[in-house]
Formats: sequence, C-alpha cells, structure tokens
Amino acid sequence: MSAARKTPRTPPRKAARNQPRKTTPVSRARRRPVSRELRAAVCHANIELFRRDLARFTFGNASAIDRELGLIVIKPSGVPYAKLTPSKLVITDLDGAVVEGSLRPSSDVATHVALYRAFPKIGGVVHTHSMFATVFAQACRDIPCLGTTHADFFHGSVPVTAPLSAADIASDYERNTGRAIVRRFQTIDPSTMPAVLVANHASFCWGPTVDAAVENASYLEEVATMAYHTLVLSPHAPPIAAVLLDKHFSRKHGAGAYYGQR
Repeated sequence: MSAARKTPRTPPRKAARNQPRKTTPVSRARRRPVSRELRAAVCHANIELFRRDLARFTFGNASAIDRELGLIVIKPSGVPYAKLTPSKLVITDLDGAVVEGSLRPSSDVATHVALYRAFPKIGGVVHTHSMFATVFAQACRDIPCLGTTHADFFHGSVPVTAPLSAADIASDYERNTGRAIVRRFQTIDPSTMPAVLVANHASFCWGPTVDAAVENASYLEEVATMAYHTLVLSPHAPPIAAVLLDKHFSRKHGAGAYYGQR
C-alpha cells in the first residue's frame, strides 16, 4: 500500500516591508472629528479680523489646521462675519476638498493649503485686505523695516511676491498664489517672517495657532501704517541698523527672549 501523498504547505505570505497602511485624512476624521475648540477658535479669529477693522465687508478669512487629522477648518466663502458661527465653518482636506460642511469654503482655500503644506510648523493662516498692508501690496513694494516697532515682530522687511503670470492667473489662480508665496520664501524662515504681501493683491499671515496669525495680521497693519507715514515724511528714510533689528527681534523671540513675563 503506497503512502499517502502529502500536499506541500504554502509558506505564509510575508508582510511587505516599508509599506504602512494608507490612511486618508477623511478616514482619520471619521475616527475623531475636528474638535469643537478648534472650530470655536477659527470662528473667533474670523470675527476678530472684522472687529479689528482688518477685514472690512467680507474681505478676509482665517483658518486653522489639525495636523494629526490632516484637516483644515476655514471660513465659508462670502458669509458676513456677523452671521458666522462655528457650525457654518467648512472642513477640507489637504487637497482643498470639502470633508464636512454644507457651504463652499473660502475661495482662498487653495492658498491656505499651499502654505500648510510648505510650512509644517504653522497652525493658522489669515488673509486680509487691511488698508496699509494692501497699499504696499498694490505698489508691489516690500514693507521696509524702519524702526524697532517693526523689528519686534518681523525680522526684516516684509517681502512682496513676484507678480503672477497670465497663465498662473488663468488657471489655478489661488493655488498659484500660494506657490508664489512659497517661492518667495525659499531663503526666508517663515517663523521669523510670519507675513507676506502678494503683489497687486493683499497680505497673508500665519502663526503656530490661528489666534497668533490674527495677532501677526494686526502687527503687520500697524507697521505698514508706520512705514507709509514715515516714507511720506522722509522718502529716503534708511532701514534700521542690522544690530538694532537683531536686538529687538531676539528680545521677543527665540531661546534668549526676555521681554515680558515667563
């Protein structure tokens, strides 16, 4: 009697190396929704832009990112600040696609996305058409650092981007606006220069939180106003000395900061 033939065992399949399970921002959002605190912070930030006269009419927007989820909370397009509530905010992924909300997100969402992707340490972005910052943007001029007030918040002149090409304007305008900002910051640290002017347009500011981004937008408008009036009074006013610029900026920022209470 012949021995029974043994069926060869199939070796267990080995897990592919270096192939982590893919998780999209949407699937993460289903496990944990964006916090009510983040929604409230973004709502407050947008209303604060209006209250501070940084965004008249509906000329501005604020957003924040949940880095763990990869989701952005942003103002809906064209909604008056007086009617804004946390429930009306729109949540998008890092491609700008709406994940939650019945309203359309800000038309500038693609610019916000570009900044969040390029500057991984920022947590909030603000866009305004505040008066004097926009004056410099329309003139396609940097805001020069002429004194210590400016130096307290921005380490040097606030830069302006190059104008967009006709092709950049015709297609993916808002995304290309973000790309123009990122190109301008190739040699600039966004943590020491939390603001930019977009040529012929207006300003974008950012910070570790959306509240900080609002503060930086306020500081930007203040120093733009001072620079404008200084240049009216003294068109050839020289920039602040580098040693004084460094001193005032380092008093408030970095490991050696000593301004205020700790």
